[in-house]
Order: sequence, then structure tokens, then C-alpha cells
Amino acid sequence: MKDIVIVGAGAMGSLFGARLVEAGAAVTLVDVDEARISLINHQGLLLVDDHGERRVSIRASHAREFSGPVDLVMLFTKGLHSRAAVQSVAHLAGLQPVALTLQNGIGNAEILAETFGPDRVLVGTAHVPADIEPPDRVISHGFARVHLGGFTEAAQPYADAVAEILQKAKFEPIVTAKPFAAVWEKLAFNAALNALAMITEARNGQMDNEAGLRIAQAIVEEAVAVARARGIVLDAEAIRQTVKVALAKHPSHEASMLQDRRAGRPTEIESINGAVARVGAELGVPTPITSTLADLVRVIEAKSAESGRQGAKD
Repeated sequence: MKDIVIVGAGAMGSLFGARLVEAGAAVTLVDVDEARISLINHQGLLLVDDHGERRVSIRASHAREFSGPVDLVMLFTKGLHSRAAVQSVAHLAGLQPVALTLQNGIGNAEILAETFGPDRVLVGTAHVPADIEPPDRVISHGFARVHLGGFTEAAQPYADAVAEILQKAKFEPIVTAKPFAAVWEKLAFNAALNALAMITEARNGQMDNEAGLRIAQAIVEEAVAVARARGIVLDAEAIRQTVKVALAKHPSHEASMLQDRRAGRPTEIESINGAVARVGAELGVPTPITSTLADLVRVIEAKSAESGRQGAKD
């Protein structure tokens, strides 16, 4: 896995790209933002993590301008952009790369499988905090666990090769034959914190109180119940402990949905809380708190969109 394309040059894509370059991989960050592509090509990224601060040179490109070679495609866009992002690199499918999603939410692996084939798709999660300070500073401190496995049994052997390069890049990869359990655990974690942070405009530490924990833990219980109905058994207590650690150990971290709200971007609500509620409705599992928070995010987004339209008229 030497030649790697990362689709999405946000916080996570940039972090993984910079560390993979340090591990000896030839990495290309694919994005749609002309200014960001230009900045990365001219000055690289300033990477700040537990190993220090250093500048990493890395290539960035529009999808249409990249034709290979490629051994691995990593999808790191937000879920609402996954289909368009995969279509933008569909011309690479003929080179038969392995494709990996470590994105939040569910449904991303299925989109990759449509283009690259289910037997070449890996799916997993990244418990890796990542933030960007404009214009080029990428920050990550603390845990760096990555779970990954095959979308199908035939894809499973590719996980070991990807885990090897991730290990060299100072991540902590864990290969699993049950990656969808890891995906749902991360989904429950994100559902517990992201929408709450977006609605209250609170950093992690500001949710580390009885009220915040009570809401987060209730959402975890609902997500675990939905997963169980889908035949996926999750460890609710382990997820609750991960939530507590995130709040206590990373108090200044801003959840991605909160970052989206402040930047005026659409959130991933339909891939996270919305997805839990949607699957719960399909399976007859009540998700009142998860559904309510999803609706509150939708109300805030609709209000923001209306304000934007009004501002444009003025």
C-alpha cells in the first residue's frame, strides 16, 4: 500500500495524509476547494500531535486531475458528500485499488462498493481526534485507534496490508472480522455527543456534567438497542466509558457538527442521529431522544439556511 489517495482534505483526511507521508507512502489529497489545494501544494501541512510539531510536504489535487497510480483510496468526506466524492474518483476503479472508509455514520461502505466492488472495500472507524486551525495547522492529541475489516469476507485479507501502513503512521490499527460492530459503536458515540454539542454550542468539557452525561448515555442506550435489533451486539458500558473519557480528557475539542454550525456548513445529522432514528423506525425500536436531537439540528440548519437566503436578498 504505497500509493494512497485520500478523498477529502479536512481535519481527518489531512491528519491521515500527513502521517502516512511520514510513514513513507506516496499520498495525494483530493479535494474540491481550489484555495486549499493550492495552499497544501505550496506549503504542505503543519502537523501537531503527541510526537511534536513539524511541517509535512504533501500533494493535493482535484479528482479529475489525478489518474494514478493508486493502491488504496481512503474516503474522508462527510457522509452527505460521500456519493459525489466517490463518483469523482470512479475513474480510478479500473486500477483496482482497495477502498477504505473510516467515516462517521453508516452507508458509506455501500457507496464505495458500488464503484470499487464489495470484495475490495474495507470499512471501519477512527477514534482519532483531529482539528484544523486555518490555514494549515492540523492538531491531534490522545488516542489513535483504528478498527477495520472487510466489507465482505473476500475483502478481509486486504485489512492486514492497510493495518501495516497505518501502524507505521503511528496509528493503532485493530483488524476485526466484525467491522460493522465497530462502526455501530462509533455511531453510538458520535450520536451521543455530536448533535448535543451542535445544539448547545458546547465544547467537550462543557458537556461533562450530570445533564450532559444523562443525555449522552440515553442516546447510547437507544443506539445499542437499534443495533441489537439489527443483529449487532454492542458493549453499552464500553461506549459510555469512551464518552466519559472523551469529555474528560479532551475538554477543548469541538465536535465536528459544532464546527459545521459555526462555519455555516450542513452537518452529518442524517448519517448519525438521523440514521439511528431511521433504522430504529424500520425495526420498530423507539429512539425518542435521538430523534428529538436530530430534529433540533434540522431546525437549526433550516433557520441558518433561511438566514442565508435572506442575507443574499438584502
